Amino acid sequence: MSDLDSTIKRRVLKITDVTASWEEDEIVTEYPLTLFVNDQEFATIVCTPSDLEEMVIGFLASEGAIRSYSEIKHISIDTAQGFAYIELHEQTLLSQQFYSKRRITSCCGKSRQSFYFFSDARTTKPVESTTAVTPAQCIDLMNRLQASSAMHRSTGGVHNAALCTPEGILLGYSDIGRHNALDKIFGRCLKEGIATNDKILVFSGRISSEVLLKSAKIGAGILISKSAPTELALNLAEELAITAIGFVRGNNLNVYTHHERVQLP
Repeated sequence: MSDLDSTIKRRVLKITDVTASWEEDEIVTEYPLTLFVNDQEFATIVCTPSDLEEMVIGFLASEGAIRSYSEIKHISIDTAQGFAYIELHEQTLLSQQFYSKRRITSCCGKSRQSFYFFSDARTTKPVESTTAVTPAQCIDLMNRLQASSAMHRSTGGVHNAALCTPEGILLGYSDIGRHNALDKIFGRCLKEGIATNDKILVFSGRISSEVLLKSAKIGAGILISKSAPTELALNLAEELAITAIGFVRGNNLNVYTHHERVQLP
């Protein structure tokens, strides 16, 4: 296996109802990457070893360590050792304790109390988006997402995420970590200056509160998933003006929040 192989071949015993046979199977790679920001160890991310620079940029933005790509002076990634070195123009990084300590605060200045990270309180705000979709477009985008990932088809071991317009996919990523796939989208958008407030996120995993918050930071007003949401995620979606759509399977879907962005026939 080379340093950045995302999958490996492994001989496995496959058993069906009536037979057993040795066959070669494709297995997804699990790769730890440790980030050092301004010479301080910041975090270790377990990920699929592809599109690492985009993931690092998106992760730093999600954590509130940066607000724009221009704040990064230099990035170098030692793939053999599993280290990423990030030098920021600003040499004083927010204390590490604020990236791991949870606090209770009022979400977006409203009365409902929500638990989330200190950095989320600094960087998350309601999304401003006038983009709308039809149910048929939601189903089509989910089908396109599932069909677009060769890694998912060959291994079944990754999550998929894509940035879309109502008409189709603009860019997409796969990763063993559902959050990593979103960070890769975020990093690409920051690096290339891609506008996001008129876009849609389509996602293969559960809509958790952390996924919802990452979506808000990316800035897309519609989040479409084939899976279920959590209660806290929906509470946050209401306050952050995100249309959360789940259980997109076959010809069915559930619209949980901000229904005005879904145009019914």
